This record gives sequence, C-alpha cells and structure tokens, in this order.
Amino acid sequence: MKLRILGCDGGIGDGAQTSAMLLDDDVLIDAGTGVSTLSMDEMIKIDHVFVTHAHLDHVACIPFLVDTVGSIRAKPITIHATQATLDSLRKHLFNWHLWPDFTKIPNDCSPYMRYEALSLDNTISLKERRITPLPANHAVPAVGYQLDSGRASLVFTGDTTTNDALWVVVNKIENLKYLIVESAFCNQKREIAIRSKHFCPSLLAEELEKLERNAEIFISHLKPGEAEITMNEIQQCMAKFNPRKLEKNQLFEF
Repeated sequence: MKLRILGCDGGIGDGAQTSAMLLDDDVLIDAGTGVSTLSMDEMIKIDHVFVTHAHLDHVACIPFLVDTVGSIRAKPITIHATQATLDSLRKHLFNWHLWPDFTKIPNDCSPYMRYEALSLDNTISLKERRITPLPANHAVPAVGYQLDSGRASLVFTGDTTTNDALWVVVNKIENLKYLIVESAFCNQKREIAIRSKHFCPSLLAEELEKLERNAEIFISHLKPGEAEITMNEIQQCMAKFNPRKLEKNQLFEF
C-alpha cells in the first residue's frame, strides 16, 4: 500500500491544503482541498472516498471531483462514511441548493456518485487492503481509519480529542507502523481546542501516554501561521515519541 499526502493542514494559503490522502491510485481518505492538486488522469481513477466526518475542510472537493470526472467514468464514485455523516452530506451539501445531488445525476439507475454507510469495527476489504473505521471524539460524528496492508498498518485519527476508546483499539494493532494524529491549536488556545474537540500539544501529550505500541508519529491539521509554534510545543513535551510534522506530498509505503 502507498499513501500520498495531498493535504494535511488546518487551513489554506501559501501552499497549505486541507485533509486529503491518496491510497494507491483509487482511494481517497478524506477529500479536502488537497484533492485539487491531482491531475485529471489521477482523479478519473478514484473509485472510493472514505470520509472521516462532514466538516468542510474534509469534504470540500467531493463535489468538484464528482462533477469533473463523473461523466467520463464507467461507474459511480462510492462515498464511504458513517450514516450520520452521509445524512449531513445529503442534507447540507448535495441538496440541490449548495450542489446538485449526484446520486441522481444523470439518473437514479446510473448515478455519478453513490453512498455506502460504514460502522465502527466493520472492516472493508478492497483488493486485499483492509480499511477499518476507528472511534473519534469530535464536535460532529466522526471516525478515524486503520489502513492495513497485512504487513503493516497506518492509523489516521482524523479530527479528535481525548478519546479512550481509540487507544483500546489502537493498542490491539500488532502491526502498527505509523500513527497520524492531529493538533489543531497551540497551547495558548487550549480552551478553544477543548470547546471544538481538537488537540493542542498539552492535551495530545496526555493522550499519547495511553499508546502502548511503537509507531512513527506524524502531526496533522496544523494551522497555517501557527504550525511552527505548535510543533515546537509538541517536540518539547513529547520528545520521547519523536513526533514529526506531516508534510504535503509525503509518501508512506507499508
């Protein structure tokens, strides 16, 4: 399995792109503005989009992706998410007001896009790749994902905060190699992080003490303009974990 980071920032500007990761050449994990960096040929190959939650920075490019390549593909793009997230996409995005409902275009029998509900602990197998939703604790219903090649696993927490349920699952992953976890705010904004159910470095440091597996740790969702401050704080209070900043175009092979 190869995972390419298309976007991993907590905002846009000066090259920053929001959450999107390309698994091999046919699966997206989230579809934020990072999808806009793909070529037409790359977008045509995408068959599946696994969404962590319905916030705009994670779904912004689904409408443009489907609109751009839907008519030149042989089958619909499948959007995988929890039922609560799919309900939000139906009601608030693909509702004929903000964007057309591509599950009915060009018609109900042959749409450009289809929904598939997923649930925690329900692993989806795609060409020997195993994708499992993980518990997340965010301001809206959300999940993270375990990507398992058989040889190794990568865990992406998605947007989350303090969450004992996540570590119960993660600590059982014997082949865990990589952990991508967020820190959306610096410590000065700890109260905002708590209210919005994100991490800041002090909260994340407390949380990583629950991790019982060895893994390479990468930090996502850093705010443009605060990334350096936040990473300095992370490295000071979590030096033993050797956390590194997740970078756009970074490639993980596992």
